[in-house]
Amino acid sequence: MKNFSTWLLAIFMVMFWLFRAIVALCTQYSVDILGIVAYNLNIEIIIAFLTIPCIVFVIRRKLVGSLAYLLIYGLYFGNHLFNGIITMVQGEALTMEVSLNLLSDFVAIILALFVFMDMLVDKSRKANPIDKKTDWYFKNEKYDEELNARDSREDKNQYKFY
Repeated sequence: MKNFSTWLLAIFMVMFWLFRAIVALCTQYSVDILGIVAYNLNIEIIIAFLTIPCIVFVIRRKLVGSLAYLLIYGLYFGNHLFNGIITMVQGEALTMEVSLNLLSDFVAIILALFVFMDMLVDKSRKANPIDKKTDWYFKNEKYDEELNARDSREDKNQYKFY
């Protein structure tokens, strides 16, 4: 991972994972954290365990990890975000608990999208890396031709084997 943005996204993934683990733990023990709750505790625990390999794959620059992270978070948090937006459109009053849960869902979806987009952008750079420090030598065919033309000498050493 050479990009600073990738490091930041990985750090935010871990921070959000810890936040959701705390939310799940507080939901289990019926502790109120500003009204933010785990919607389905069993699925939240499964998602917490599935997120760990996704973070490792993202750090190792595997597209599968970011795609799985996007799908997992998109299906779980996207469903609740969509339902919350529908209730807002229908004109129901928003409470602080509902709005904070919607904000948490929105952050989860945006984080997953940013991770996936960062991976896509970096994959194209990884396929055709540009390094100005060494490309003048390794990708300079004219220099290779000149070097080969100058190096047309033959081996004239008289090796003797005893």
